[in-house]
Amino acid sequence: MYQALLTRQYLFSKVMPLLAVVAVMLCTSMVIVIWSVMGGFLNMLINTGRTLTGDVSIIWPTTGFRYYEDLIERLEKDPMVAAAAPMIETPGMIHLPDGRNEWVLIRGVEGKSYAAVTEYADILWWKPLDKPLPKDKLGEDPRLHGIDGTSWKQIYENGLKLERTNPATGEAEPAAVLGIEVSRFNYRELGGFYTPRTRNVPQPDGSFKMLDLFLPRSGQVTLNVLPTDTTGKGVETATAIFPVANEFQSGLYETDKQVVLVRLDALQKMLRMHPYTAAPEQEMSGEETFAAAPETGPVHVPGRVTHVLVRGKGSEENSAELKARVWEIYDEFAAAHRGEVPLSPTILTWREMNGTFITAVEKETALVLVLFCFMSVVAVFLVLAIFWSMVAEKTKDIGILRAMGASRLGVAWVWVRYGLAIGVVGTLTGAAVAWAMVHNINPIHEWMGRAMNIQIWDPRIYYFIQIPNKVNPTHAAIVVVGFILSCAVGAAIPAGRAAFLHPVKALRFE
Repeated sequence: MYQALLTRQYLFSKVMPLLAVVAVMLCTSMVIVIWSVMGGFLNMLINTGRTLTGDVSIIWPTTGFRYYEDLIERLEKDPMVAAAAPMIETPGMIHLPDGRNEWVLIRGVEGKSYAAVTEYADILWWKPLDKPLPKDKLGEDPRLHGIDGTSWKQIYENGLKLERTNPATGEAEPAAVLGIEVSRFNYRELGGFYTPRTRNVPQPDGSFKMLDLFLPRSGQVTLNVLPTDTTGKGVETATAIFPVANEFQSGLYETDKQVVLVRLDALQKMLRMHPYTAAPEQEMSGEETFAAAPETGPVHVPGRVTHVLVRGKGSEENSAELKARVWEIYDEFAAAHRGEVPLSPTILTWREMNGTFITAVEKETALVLVLFCFMSVVAVFLVLAIFWSMVAEKTKDIGILRAMGASRLGVAWVWVRYGLAIGVVGTLTGAAVAWAMVHNINPIHEWMGRAMNIQIWDPRIYYFIQIPNKVNPTHAAIVVVGFILSCAVGAAIPAGRAAFLHPVKALRFE
């Protein structure tokens, strides 16, 4: 009982222990806030990265592989697979309306199946909105208002189908969907939304022409790709003009700046990967013909794709199991088409495809945590210093306890218990402060912007509208337990000193 009485007496009767509590509180809250924000940022990156690739990808680049329809059918029959979709990925060049040429990554997809595997339907940017984004306080987002010449609903549907109606013929044509940063015809506002902007186009005489163009309504782009035959040899450059159906924002800047989506059948034709009929001797060259060979007749050559994207029914954490199952299905598919499809394609989860990027962010998060934890060791030394001085100050009290029969272990437990009390009060208070800060970090940041003109989290740089504001309970528990134990360790050395004081010398201490 005397340990509890002395702990309460020492804890609230001195200023120094209260300062130790404040130090532990600040260190605890600092580590939890940093871990929550950076961990949340990493989770947002991981979840965003899956929006355009699904969970697992089957890849045979450049030449692609045939009979992908059969592979997709086999995959979708499996209970672990929610959906599968074909895709072609190839480097190319885009010619923009202001005269710029940019290297891009062109992906051919089927709108419906691609949306089933990815978050494509959600990341299409130009669509009708019912309410403004959280930071758009004035409702300035153009998607909240009407648009001349068409409607946001029509532009959204065009993006889903990757096509746009030609006003001259009234027919739907294959169209391109650009990453929101590809064209540079859009300006990202502080509220997190985009507004179309004009571009100054240089003229041959040195003057500039103002180009006021909203691409999804009336713009078009020219794409250039290099087709290859089934042996991987380049044939000749293919060029096609595509109207722009919509633009997408995945949340990853590099993706939004480099990726252009077009309809799968259009890109297949440009790359000569579409199904066609050929004479047997012409099949390997990829040369299309409808003239039958006199000996054997025409041969139907199936279309090819470079990727098949797979979405599992579980969470992203189950992608390793899904990958193993996809391998089994592909082996069955390869056996059924022996000699006509690759035996060992590349099969990767999204995390493996972006392993370098994710690992870099994870290491940065770990490094920052290590640095802050190292700084927080100050709290341990502060507790040790305070307790060391208090043991010296309370030497006579310790002598009285020992003279009255208190054991060395009992005396030591007084100080260890004291350290644990400081740790418990400080860490729990710090955890509460951290939760309040993280939960309200976006309103706090907005207040800093208004009152002090400080804009730390600029969405034009980070490409997330809000700062992550969720505290991971497991992470918080680790920090709390760690600091409580650290305080106990800081109190252990002074506790040992107090336990081994001689009673008589302690009572005679001046």
